[in-house]
Amino acid sequence: MTIYNQADKNVRLTWVYILGFLVFVIGVGYVFAGAMNNPAILVVAVIFSVLMSFASYWWSDKIVLAIAGAKEVTHENAKEIFHLVENLCITAGLPVPKVYIIKDPSPNAFATGRDPQHAVVCLTTGIIEKLEKTELEGVIAHELSHIGNRDILLSTVIVVLVGFVALMADWFRRWAWWGGGDDDRDRGQLGIILMIAAIVLSILAPLAAMLIQLAISRKREYLADADGTLLTRYPEGLASALEKISADPTPMRSANRATAHLFIANPFKGKKISNLFQTHPPIAERVKRLRGMDV
Repeated sequence: MTIYNQADKNVRLTWVYILGFLVFVIGVGYVFAGAMNNPAILVVAVIFSVLMSFASYWWSDKIVLAIAGAKEVTHENAKEIFHLVENLCITAGLPVPKVYIIKDPSPNAFATGRDPQHAVVCLTTGIIEKLEKTELEGVIAHELSHIGNRDILLSTVIVVLVGFVALMADWFRRWAWWGGGDDDRDRGQLGIILMIAAIVLSILAPLAAMLIQLAISRKREYLADADGTLLTRYPEGLASALEKISADPTPMRSANRATAHLFIANPFKGKKISNLFQTHPPIAERVKRLRGMDV
């Protein structure tokens, strides 16, 4: 499979997930609003979720960098890194982002920022020290691809939808607990069906929404791998970097559950969880795909 075919496939699958997610969220909202016999609740929940997510999106880069303990570096004190970033940005047609460094021996990296004009590439000292130049170039190209693909915006939209589902499920459970469903017998068979469906969804919908969110996140990682390789024309660089990052036993001191999905590889070392609940695809699968690409 060529790099272009791999990228196109990942884009299509991502949009399939997103459209399916939108249908799922609208369906959940409809059932909850119908069971509560109050369509206005759906409107209020949407407005609240959008406003909260807008604020987090606008200041997300500053929040993430503060959590990670990252410090900005200049061209003068990180010339080699800046040259790699600048050359790849010229190839990608992107503005040069700010560069931040985390003093942490564990090799890892992430990108953040609300758009290419306000983007940040962040590297740990461990990844700078432990990777070869071609490997580090592959990692930076991957992160720049996240910026070019507007993945921060996409992830914010997905968080809005997941938060909306969780909020609606919580509201419904509270409403039902306080006897809100007592008048359903007066609404006939449809009211009873909506109530039963809403009870089931209030339990399962938040979990289903989270699983869809993680699936989209994994597809965006595959896409960034493919697009990053388009910039370097050297899949082996990123493949080798991922193997080194995965094999390194050093746990990341600044790892945080809230920001783990941003990193190029899961920062929590040695913790085995089901693939369904992973924010990243398995490293072995990513490496296999990279080495199967034709440049």
